[in-house]
Amino acid sequence: MSRIKFYLTLFLSKITFFAVKYLVKSSGTSFVGLMVLKFYPDFLKDCKQYITGKVFTVTGTNGKTTTSGIVSQILEASGKKLVHNTKGANMLTGIANVLALSIKPFKRFDCAVFESDEAYLSKLYDFIPADYLLVTNLFRDQLDRYGELDTTAKKIQEAINKNPDLKLVLNADDPLVSNFNTKNNAVFFGLEDVIFAGSSSYLSKAPSELFHCKCGNVLKYSKRFFAHEGHYFCDCGYSRPHPDYSAVATIFDDKISLCITNKDNIYNFEFGSVGLYNAYNALGAIALCLEYGIDKSVIQNALINYKTIFGRAEKTVLNGHNTLIQLIKNPTGASEVLKTVNKNSNILIVINDNYADGRDVSWLWDAEFEVLADVKNNIIVSGIRAYDMALRLKYAGVPVNKIKVITPLKSAVEYISTQTEKDSFITILPTYTALLELNKRG
Repeated sequence: MSRIKFYLTLFLSKITFFAVKYLVKSSGTSFVGLMVLKFYPDFLKDCKQYITGKVFTVTGTNGKTTTSGIVSQILEASGKKLVHNTKGANMLTGIANVLALSIKPFKRFDCAVFESDEAYLSKLYDFIPADYLLVTNLFRDQLDRYGELDTTAKKIQEAINKNPDLKLVLNADDPLVSNFNTKNNAVFFGLEDVIFAGSSSYLSKAPSELFHCKCGNVLKYSKRFFAHEGHYFCDCGYSRPHPDYSAVATIFDDKISLCITNKDNIYNFEFGSVGLYNAYNALGAIALCLEYGIDKSVIQNALINYKTIFGRAEKTVLNGHNTLIQLIKNPTGASEVLKTVNKNSNILIVINDNYADGRDVSWLWDAEFEVLADVKNNIIVSGIRAYDMALRLKYAGVPVNKIKVITPLKSAVEYISTQTEKDSFITILPTYTALLELNKRG
């Protein structure tokens, strides 16, 4: 009976997807998954048989989508047939969505790459146990959903505890991430140093967390790269674990160079993306793939041909204008993205407070929008909380006459397109549901 119900679920999911796509004009990144799990709650458990090899999972506050995207493209370059929730829908419904639309009765996948929301990782492992887990970082994000950072860390630890054979790939530079229970087989990645060869060479003034050692003292830093990421130590003798994959990152305006040391091996990689945060994303993905046994040349080839993922430093053409779309969703992530913004471009910021964005937008006041004070052109603000964003920009020092509020996103996009000269550049900084709306426009 369950087999019949499983195949019936697959059939219904595909019909639902086409209805959503052509009648509602939506990409349907989670709706089909929601329907599938309502109709057949054990659907995900039955999907495991269609994955013949390893299951790779990625979680953390920032960088999940980019990191899992890099991993999946490296695996594909190595010849693997895989399933991956590419568009970043990372709750159970999003993962069920991509599986329902990817699985066919006689089709099998060599492996799977699942980006998972931190709060849903343990639930995912109830249905599909993983072989690898990469944790990017932990920052304050959507306090209305996650609560304090310790709560988020506990949720991830619960998931780890369900997989005794799980291989952990952990960010050594994050004091919360590096302290996950390493009874599991764990390797660490981290930055030895950062060289700025472009324009974003200053340290962020955005507030960062204070973390305490188990002895009770506040951790100190010999190097701090951004927020609480860096080389930390305590007077009691505790310190950051030595990374198995240690890198010197050179940050250019249009690319990242990584010189990685692992045991007696030195690897050099180039990655065509921007920002220090993407150096961490690339380093984590490379460490995972080297651990899995992928050849260096395959990894480099995949990095050279990397295609940006859905709004994460995504380069596109919007109404005839070259456009860069960068998701913003919390203070640390937004502050690092703002470092990379071309201040001569035409800028559109879209802030929503739907459930997937987080209802609390007070994070806008902790993000370093002050870097936009000397922008060349007007800044267009849009979305449900457009006026909150406009107020934040005013207090960040952006001249009031350069702030224009256009609440409907469609109207804002049309306006900025008409105001942008033919060869000029557009930068769009949306929250998650605004990003979905942009994608829906096609």
